[in-house]
Amino acid sequence: MDTSIPRGQIAGVATPPCSKSYAQRALAAALLAEGETTLRNLDFCDDTLSALRVIELLGAKVERLDERTVRVCGGLAPNCTTLNVGESGLATRMFTPIASLCDKPITITGEGTLLYRPMQMMIEPLRKLGVEVRDGGGRLPVEVCGPMQGGEIEVDGSLSSQFLTGLLIALPLAAEDTTILVENAVSKPYLDMTIDLASKFGVNIQHNDYKEFFIEGGQRYNATDLTIEGDWSAAAMLLVAGAVAGKITLTNISMLSKQADVAICDALVRAGALVESEPNSITVEHRDLVAFEFDATQCPDLFPALAALAAAAEGESVIYGTHRLEHKESNRAETIAAEYSKLGIEVRLEDDAMYIKGGEIHSAETESHHDHRIAMSLAVSALRSDGEVLINNAECVAKSFPDFFEVLESLRASR
Repeated sequence: MDTSIPRGQIAGVATPPCSKSYAQRALAAALLAEGETTLRNLDFCDDTLSALRVIELLGAKVERLDERTVRVCGGLAPNCTTLNVGESGLATRMFTPIASLCDKPITITGEGTLLYRPMQMMIEPLRKLGVEVRDGGGRLPVEVCGPMQGGEIEVDGSLSSQFLTGLLIALPLAAEDTTILVENAVSKPYLDMTIDLASKFGVNIQHNDYKEFFIEGGQRYNATDLTIEGDWSAAAMLLVAGAVAGKITLTNISMLSKQADVAICDALVRAGALVESEPNSITVEHRDLVAFEFDATQCPDLFPALAALAAAAEGESVIYGTHRLEHKESNRAETIAAEYSKLGIEVRLEDDAMYIKGGEIHSAETESHHDHRIAMSLAVSALRSDGEVLINNAECVAKSFPDFFEVLESLRASR
C-alpha cells in the first residue's frame, strides 16, 4: 500500500493503541500463570497477534471476550515443535528463554528482516543455564531444549534488553535461583517495565543498579485481571504531529508510565513545544520550535519521532545513541538520513550521533523500508510539506499501529 499525505494542520483528541511491549510481556506472563488471566485494552497489531499465536502453541488457551479483551488460561505445555514469531524482535528474545523451560526441542523462527537480526547474545547464557541450543550462526532459526535450570550467568546488555527481559520472565519458574551479571545494560526503562509487569503476577525480581539481577527459582505466576496502558511509542508520533502542525490531546497515557518513550515529553519541551500533562492525558501544541539535544540511548524507538521534530525546528539538533539503530526493522539511522534527504532535510551521521538541520519539507516520493516507525515519521513530517509526500509500502504500520493513517486523517478532519 502506498499512501500520500498532504500538507495540513491537525487538532483534536485521540487515543493511542495499547503498549505492544507491555501487551507482549503480559501475554507471556499469562501463559506462565496458573488459572485464567483477563487482559483488557488490547490492540491486535501484528506483534501482538504473533505473541498470541505463540502462547497458544506453548499451551495457553485464549478466548476473545470482545474487541479489546482476551481471557488466557495459562499453562506451559507446548503442542508444537516450531514457533514462528513473525517479525517481532521482542517475541523472539522473550519466548526463546520461555521455550527453554520445556524438556522437548522447540525451534524458534521468524519472518522478514528478523531473520537477519543478531541472536548470538542468547546462545552461551542459555547453554550455561543447562539448555541444549542449536543455532543458525547467531541468527534464526534457533532450536532449544530444556529444562532451563538456573545458576549464575553473564549477559551482554549493550545491544538490546529484550533477551534479558525473556530471562527475567522465564527464570522465576526454573528449579534453581539465578544471578545474572549484566554488562552495559541498555533500555533500562524496558527492564523496569518487565519487573513491574512480573510483580503484577506475583513474581519478585530484584536487581542492583541493573548490573546484577537476582531471581529466586520455584516461583509461581498468579492469574490476574490487567488493563494494558497506552503505547508511548505510538503516542510520541502523534504528540510530535501536534508540536509541528497544530494541537493534540492524547488520552489513556500517563507521565508516570515506566515505558521508555515517555521521554518524548522532555524532547518536546526542549524544542519549545507547549506540553500540558493531566493524570490520564497529555496535550501538545505547536510553538516556534528550536534545535535541541537529546540522548536516545535508553529509548531508541524514539529516533523516528525525534527526526520529525528536529526537521521542524530552527537550527541543527543533535540526537545521540545511533548505535542502537543498526538492528531494527531497518538500519534506522541510515534510513532516516536517506529518506529525510528526499524531503530536503540535511541529516549527518557522525560517531554515535545524528545531526538534523531543520527546514522546509518538500514534496517527494519516499520509501518506508518496511519499517513502521519510519512510515509514521514521514507522515508526520508530510504535514509541513509544500505539497504532499508519497510513502511507499506504508502498510507496515500494522506492526504496531494499524489505524495510524486513519487516526491522523480524523485529526485533520476535526479542525
